[in-house]
Amino acid sequence: MSEAAIASSGVDSGARRRATAALLWATDTVAASLLAADLAVVIYSVLARSLFTAPVEWADDVARGLMVASAFFGAASALARGENPGVVFFHSLLPEAWQDAVDDVGAALVLVVAAYVAFHAIELGWITSGQTTGAGLPLQLTFYPMGLGAACMTAFAAEILLERNWQRILRAVIILAAISGVFLLGDTFVPDAMPSSGMLMLLGFVITLAGGLPIGFALALAALIFVWAEGSLPGVIFAQQMARGIDNFVLLAIPFFILVGYLMEANGMSVRLIELLQHLVGRMRGGLNVVMVSAMVLFSGISGSKMADVAAVGAVLIPASRKSGQNPGSSVALLAASAVMAETIPPCINLIILGFVANLSIGGLFAAGLLPAALMAAALIAVSIFFGKPSSAVPPVLVERAAMGRMWLGAGVSLGLIAMIFIGFKSGFATATEISAFASLYAIVVGSLMFRELTPAAAWRSFVHAAARSGLVLFIVAAAQSLAFVLTLQQVPHAMGEFMVGLSQQSGTWLFMLLSILILIVMGSVLEGAAALIIFGPLLVPVASKLGIAPLHYGVVLVIAMGIGLFAPPLGLGLYGACLIGKVPVEQTVRPMLGYLGLLFVCLLIIAFVPAISTLLPKLMGY
Repeated sequence: MSEAAIASSGVDSGARRRATAALLWATDTVAASLLAADLAVVIYSVLARSLFTAPVEWADDVARGLMVASAFFGAASALARGENPGVVFFHSLLPEAWQDAVDDVGAALVLVVAAYVAFHAIELGWITSGQTTGAGLPLQLTFYPMGLGAACMTAFAAEILLERNWQRILRAVIILAAISGVFLLGDTFVPDAMPSSGMLMLLGFVITLAGGLPIGFALALAALIFVWAEGSLPGVIFAQQMARGIDNFVLLAIPFFILVGYLMEANGMSVRLIELLQHLVGRMRGGLNVVMVSAMVLFSGISGSKMADVAAVGAVLIPASRKSGQNPGSSVALLAASAVMAETIPPCINLIILGFVANLSIGGLFAAGLLPAALMAAALIAVSIFFGKPSSAVPPVLVERAAMGRMWLGAGVSLGLIAMIFIGFKSGFATATEISAFASLYAIVVGSLMFRELTPAAAWRSFVHAAARSGLVLFIVAAAQSLAFVLTLQQVPHAMGEFMVGLSQQSGTWLFMLLSILILIVMGSVLEGAAALIIFGPLLVPVASKLGIAPLHYGVVLVIAMGIGLFAPPLGLGLYGACLIGKVPVEQTVRPMLGYLGLLFVCLLIIAFVPAISTLLPKLMGY
């Protein structure tokens, strides 16, 4: 290449990066603004209904439309920052040259999926022009913003692909063209010898997932492979199912509870709670580990996002464990194990998702998860104390009475947020979404007026981070819904249900329970937790009901099993996230993590085969 061509290429690359940075600022701004508007709509609706007995008929439709739009703009921002999770274990086993080729093909596939979603979402908006929602609002106002968000995602995907040199891009295009050509030739000349649409979908999903393709895009691509191979389904059905997957008022609790977690960190609640725990139990045997488990219990009662909890607790306590001489790998392993324990502490996002897809009471699931979480927390604390060393305890710190009083006040205000969430559910005053909205408002007011640490800039950053994180989660939910729709067309739920019922009638419900645990552990390790529950929750919960297993009890078992898989080495995505937060190589955590997971697995078996642990509180609370 000539010097002039190289210079021209450098200028073009710089201009492209500046344009991408400007677009990222725009997607951040739009996603955060839509989330803020959604929060305002929900709070206004609740106040109008409860204080003035004047229900706002349009609030539900507007809130859902804003969430869909915010989710896709937030997912675009997450893609631009490279935050999309994917399975990297198998990819890392390939030779380096193969890794580059697989990465290039993956980047091209992300671009294809994003462009397909964008085109058909906009097409769906055009098709629904003139149609209205139940409240009389234009239906296309849901699909056009979704299409614009996906179009921004397409632009970011194109930038990621174009960062490579033209030879690598050409190689990726040739590989995809060759695969498509083989399929078209086979379908034309030897159709009987070709795999079925369902088999092609399964092969595509397994190969792309093992190749490290981000999970949301691997799920969406699997559904698209079926649509393309079947040939009879229009593309707008795919876009419609993705929108349908997140177009529900219940799921608004996800971005709001994630927002609570970021606000809690920005306004100082996180540090106050951890400081109080350190002064209460930090000087006992294994005190720092006890503080870590206790902090995860408290934080999980405020934020619905386990990775947000891991980040808040790990950012403070992992450095402290290094200073005290503890093995940081063991500390990160305990942090990850505590996140598994916290999977059933309300307001967990995965409980909300399972309640939505399996038609279970979310309040009932919240109640059913408390005692199982208490059992697992007690087991982790007992092990921390038994194996803890006095040298690992936090050294005594003398605190002035006034400072101690401020610490108790700050922690008490933080615990008030937990009380608000639980009282809201118990009283029935509001839904999970409405409670999450008021929890966000509480965190904003306390942080800005009482603690005086939540500046407008910090609050805005919290909205931006929450919009991107929730967009990432909701995009996976949307993609999983599109795959679940395809599985339903193939009657997979019916076939799986008949198989599991027949097997259990022969061997007993205990075998069904064990198989369910195994399925969710395996799928939780290769999929993001939400995707595993969306696909398998609706398949397995009805079968459990037929076999006489209490749905709330069974739902808790599924969520815990999924959590164990999510943090299990070598595939668990949650473990990789905890290691990134703790700045520790995964290899250092494997041995202690397996010990903690073994303990949690024993707890899971006790929970699974002693239903009263899960059903006692729901019965007492009337669920």
